[in-house]
Amino acid sequence: MGVGFLRKFLSLPQEKQDRIVTAAMTLFGEVGYKKAYISEIAAASGISKALVFHYFGSKKGLYAYLVYYTGKIMLTEGQEKSDTPDKDFFERAIITIKFRLSVKSRYPAMSKFVESVYGEDDPEVTSDIERLMGIATDMHAKVTLAPGEEGLFSSKVDPEQVVGLIEKYTDGVVNGWDSSASVDDTVLEVAGCLNMLRSILST
Repeated sequence: MGVGFLRKFLSLPQEKQDRIVTAAMTLFGEVGYKKAYISEIAAASGISKALVFHYFGSKKGLYAYLVYYTGKIMLTEGQEKSDTPDKDFFERAIITIKFRLSVKSRYPAMSKFVESVYGEDDPEVTSDIERLMGIATDMHAKVTLAPGEEGLFSSKVDPEQVVGLIEKYTDGVVNGWDSSASVDDTVLEVAGCLNMLRSILST
């Protein structure tokens, strides 16, 4: 995607940018890269197909921008919330799930798009996906056990199993979260469960 194309898109009013991004993320998230047609994205955005090409150059250019846009949010907002060296594993898990739910609440189409990226295998967009996966992997590393944190658990507990269990639990919470529910209330409930688990596994 050329800088010239991106400049044209970014000169649009924010509301129009958001509408195009949401429509594109929704369709790519539902059907994947190959089966997504620019004409459908244009129709959902309320603009012409020609304008989509005018702003992004190609379908690949549009997809690359969505990956960039998603990565930027993950880096700026996620880094801000996960850069907590004074927090332990359980506290970082709670902070991370709050961030993920906040993103899902504010950018509902993005969550579905990211899910689809994990399963996307079209070689045309592989390099773009690898960049996003690198960011996600780096963020994931922040909520695994830090050196020495095995001491949070009793000697009878396998810390890696606990990490796997909590990953599945938090993924289930995020994937099953209803946007009509309060993020803060959900995080409070999750925090209660994780703190109870911490208490059980440390004895």
